[in-house]
Amino acid sequence: MSNMKSKGSRPAPSEIEYRGVRFLITDRPTEAILPSYIEELKRHNAQAVVRVCEPSYKTDLLEKEGITVTDLEFDDGSFPPAEVVTEWLDIVRRQARADPTSCVAVHCVAGLGRAPVLVALALMELGLKYEDAVELIREKRRGAINAKQLQFLEKYKPRSRLRKNGAKAGCSIQ
Repeated sequence: MSNMKSKGSRPAPSEIEYRGVRFLITDRPTEAILPSYIEELKRHNAQAVVRVCEPSYKTDLLEKEGITVTDLEFDDGSFPPAEVVTEWLDIVRRQARADPTSCVAVHCVAGLGRAPVLVALALMELGLKYEDAVELIREKRRGAINAKQLQFLEKYKPRSRLRKNGAKAGCSIQ
């Protein structure tokens, strides 16, 4: 029905914001489009990129632009192991502290499974219910998050790892 996976049609990057914390979900760039990918990251003030799929490009161009790249690879179609969740939330927290206007970019292959799950987890840690987190993501990325990943999110118990008690809205990460 949809040609979304064809080479000529790439899903547009999707910015998700909640309580002043911003994320950019994309599909996986190739070496050939890396310069335009970097321009897109700059437009969103993304200073960190998290790759949750196997690496397919060199990171030197990004690092030259001051964009850090972290690999948190886990299996396609699945949910992240606990250590990936912890590392992801640490990255989000560090980036929000370092520059509250910045954005954390995250990508898997198509930007529909693994990357949206990590963003949903961060949104839940910021206070959203899992249904609302999924809905917010799916408004921008149709078809994101499969049934197995949804089950994981439904059972996930946020521990307010990105919230600070008494923080004002928009200042939730201290």
